Amino acid sequence: MNIPVKTIIRTIFFTIITLIAITTTSCAQTNEDKLDALISTYADYGEFNGTALVVEEGKVIYKKGFGLANMEWDIPNQPDTKFRIGSITKQFSAMLIMQLVAEKKLDLHTTISTYLPNYPKENGDKITIHNLLTHSSGIPNSYESTKQKAFRPDNYKLTELVQEFSALPLEFTPGEKFSYCNAGYNLLGLIVETITKKTYEEVLQNKIFTPLKMTNTGFDKHRALQKNRASGYFKSWGDYYNANYVDMSTASAAGALYSTVEDLYRWDQSLYSEKLLTKKYMDLVFTKHIADPNYGGEYGYGWSIKNKLLGNSNSKVETVTHDGTIDGFCAIFTRIPSSKSTVILLSNIRRAPLNAMTKGIMGILYGKTYDFPKKSAAYSLLDGINKKGTTKGIEHYKSIKNNDTYYLSEDEINIVSYKFLQSDRPKIAAEVLKIGIESYPRAFNLYDSYGEVLLSLGDTIKAIKNYKKSIELNPKNEHGIKILKELEINSNELEKVDLNLIKTDSTWGQEIFIFPIHFAPEIKYEGFEDIRFAKGWAKVDSDGFWTYAFAWSVKANSALSEKEIESNLQLYFDGLMTGVNKDKDKILPKTLAQLDKKEDTNNKIIYTGKISIFDAFTTQKKMTLNVHVENYYLERKKKAVVLFRFSPKYFEHDIWNKLNEVKLRDTILKK
Repeated sequence: MNIPVKTIIRTIFFTIITLIAITTTSCAQTNEDKLDALISTYADYGEFNGTALVVEEGKVIYKKGFGLANMEWDIPNQPDTKFRIGSITKQFSAMLIMQLVAEKKLDLHTTISTYLPNYPKENGDKITIHNLLTHSSGIPNSYESTKQKAFRPDNYKLTELVQEFSALPLEFTPGEKFSYCNAGYNLLGLIVETITKKTYEEVLQNKIFTPLKMTNTGFDKHRALQKNRASGYFKSWGDYYNANYVDMSTASAAGALYSTVEDLYRWDQSLYSEKLLTKKYMDLVFTKHIADPNYGGEYGYGWSIKNKLLGNSNSKVETVTHDGTIDGFCAIFTRIPSSKSTVILLSNIRRAPLNAMTKGIMGILYGKTYDFPKKSAAYSLLDGINKKGTTKGIEHYKSIKNNDTYYLSEDEINIVSYKFLQSDRPKIAAEVLKIGIESYPRAFNLYDSYGEVLLSLGDTIKAIKNYKKSIELNPKNEHGIKILKELEINSNELEKVDLNLIKTDSTWGQEIFIFPIHFAPEIKYEGFEDIRFAKGWAKVDSDGFWTYAFAWSVKANSALSEKEIESNLQLYFDGLMTGVNKDKDKILPKTLAQLDKKEDTNNKIIYTGKISIFDAFTTQKKMTLNVHVENYYLERKKKAVVLFRFSPKYFEHDIWNKLNEVKLRDTILKK
């Protein structure tokens, strides 16, 4: 077959063009593009709020802020935003010590008593500078600081901080093992001050920050006005809150510095030079002095040395790194000396997946595959319900729960349910837990939570079933055992008692009280004629005015009818008001009750309505109460149990949301 030359040439031409296009497309996404896509996804999913800087072969290839430096004023994070860096401070403290060692003013292996004559000799004669630098001093790190509880902003001196732990017994022989110790680094700060006769802050400025032109780094102070300083936050259940106050003078040489990604880059680059310290001593800083079992690496002087994974591959590279965490902030600083690459991530949220982010970024730098974060299906459910309503929110959840870009967490499902429960939406909380149990049918905690929600809805029988299931899955579930014990004991006792609704006069004060009275903790069971009423029930301007609950166990072959309940309520209140009427000659108006059927399930019928009574207790006037009736039939005992809730405002009053356990009157059990 003869093919024309022109056709061959045309084919070759278009093949070349296609190859060029493919090559151009594949090369179009640079490392900078990949970094932006990865970090932006973390930010979009609410996982990262801060600033990132990435260095490759000594040059900055990526630098960008994400989210807000101040959430109340919508001020964005920028590369020059100042963040607290927590324990990254320790590498600066270690540098000051090594500079003094290089100047022959300190000896690494001399005990600290030599430099601090007032330090208790029992400990000071055992601990060396090297022990302090490598967290191997044995100084306890878990003592309770009185300084952190007091309030003297920016005013604590290192001598005061050291006095708190100096006389405490050592936890182990110095040098015996690694045990991370903030106290030890504050002690190093005091040694710097003692040798130089200057404050730790002054020495840092003179010996590190000024020479490196780190103009945006310093010792953080509460009272000082600091341009571009980020506010700190913590995230709980998907919501952001202002961080707790921290007096940074109590963190001092162990964690009091603030900085920016740009200044930390200057610091990073200086460590490849001898600008601050000669090679002989710089090598000591990055020597693997002691194993760090907590992080699976070794510890130098103020730095961890460990092999880290590149992306989701099995390849590793040796890094020199440290992280830092303090209320409202977290940070990670990772250096890869072999390629002069660095990853700096600073966040003004207390917790962020900075290690996972660093792992992905390192994968990009080394051309390895890496993982993108996934979005929370549980929080998407929360957001969907709040914005679109329960039905559409659940529909959206079902459409995404198996999507590869989402993940589902049992704990987060539980958290979302509690958010709805705490915002007075228990029915939605129940729906969320049903969804969770479908996905995690062996998650005991979800059954436990479902039981709690069902109690808040008044469905005691179903609550018992779910608590039983939670204990079946986890026999050590102490909370479930406690609640179930109370529920089952009282449920059994309820079935032993037979009172007749019709005998209103003789049963006044003898009702079975099966709702708890947590809202009236001052009431005790023993010695009270009646325990139905909440605190403030008789105060007309109180939320608890005439808001109460009680229940009767009734001999019957089925649940009571609507008319039977109305009739019994009228008889009850007529008898009640007659019994407390001070003017015995006065004929009180008759009670009127009107109920409507609301819900019919396998084991209960719910009625809602209103009841008009004459309030002989307080107002001496007619009043209308909202009533909520739950009408159970106990098949095993062949009897009905009728539960009543009353409130002049609404039967779903806030009081009822606090009811989550069953109680019986002791006086009834004696009959």
